[in-house]
Order: sequence, then structure tokens, then C-alpha cells
Amino acid sequence: MAINDPIADMLTRTRNAVLARHDSVLMPASRMKVSIAKILKQEGFITDYEVIGAKAQTKLKLKLRYGERNRPFITGLKRISKPGLRVYVGRGEIPRVYGGMGIAILSTSGGVLPSYQAWQRNLGGELVCYVW
Repeated sequence: MAINDPIADMLTRTRNAVLARHDSVLMPASRMKVSIAKILKQEGFITDYEVIGAKAQTKLKLKLRYGERNRPFITGLKRISKPGLRVYVGRGEIPRVYGGMGIAILSTSGGVLPSYQAWQRNLGGELVCYVW
């Protein structure tokens, strides 16, 4: 089955795995998805990620993080820029997610960055998603 929006598929798989309290989630890999996983690990939303398999059939495995009483660190994921409607922001328009409790992920000329790093580097770009 063809996937029109692989990033939305990644976010949906992650959301579903968190709601089902799975330890990890497996999905097809791409450079963009690995960059998003790297940011999620840096920000403490997941414990780890790994790329599995050969070149043609690489998979991305996210190891989800839970706190006390089995509460997930990821409480929400939202896709902003979609294939049918791309959303671009300048440096001054980068949004704060839940007053700084969440992050926005941007695809910039300097790579895929969390919102605060894009702001520090004075970069705008495509607003990929929100994570809180």
C-alpha cells in the first residue's frame, strides 16, 4: 500500500503505540524520519531509536519512554505541514508549543531542527509537526 504522507504515518504509528502502551514501534525508515527520531531522543520524548536492515528495506525502531505510573512522555503529536498544504514560517513566526512544554520541529536550510534551535540560529523553514 502506498503512503502519501510518510511523516504523518510515522506520527500516527507513534501515537497509536503510545496509546496502546507498547515498548517500541517499528516503521519504514527515511532520512527525515531518522532526523525527527534524533530530535525526539534529544528532547527526552523517547529513550532511543535504531535503524534496522539493509539499504532497500530499512526500518526505524523507536523505543518509547514512560514515566511513573506508566505515563508516556509523548502526550500529543500533530502534523502541521502536509503534502497538500505546506506551511512555512520565518524566524519571528516560530510558534511555542504549550508555552514551551512542547516543541515544534522545522525543516530548515540547516537541517531538521527543534524550534528553539532554529530560533537561535536565526532560521525559518517548513513547520513539520508539534510534539508535546
